[in-house]
Amino acid sequence: MPKHKNQQSLGEALQEFIAANKLQKGIDEVKVKEAWERLMGNGVNHYTQSIALRGETLYVSLSSSVLREELGLGNSKIIAMLNEDLGREVVKKLILR
Repeated sequence: MPKHKNQQSLGEALQEFIAANKLQKGIDEVKVKEAWERLMGNGVNHYTQSIALRGETLYVSLSSSVLREELGLGNSKIIAMLNEDLGREVVKKLILR
């Protein structure tokens, strides 16, 4: 069905609304938290105290120093997994505390 001059798809209208109201940052933070929980599993989530996305940096507080060291070794792989799950590059840096 052809579009008329001032018609747009629901997806386009939603993206326009998100951009106009500057909601993308909040949406990204929620999606990153969900992706972390889904990808890391129950073992890591048990030790995860907080997750915060500031700009393109993801800060994750862990209660286990051993787990923090182990995850730190796979830092770039975790970033790649998160971004792949999100469908675009949201996280460029991961800081484990």
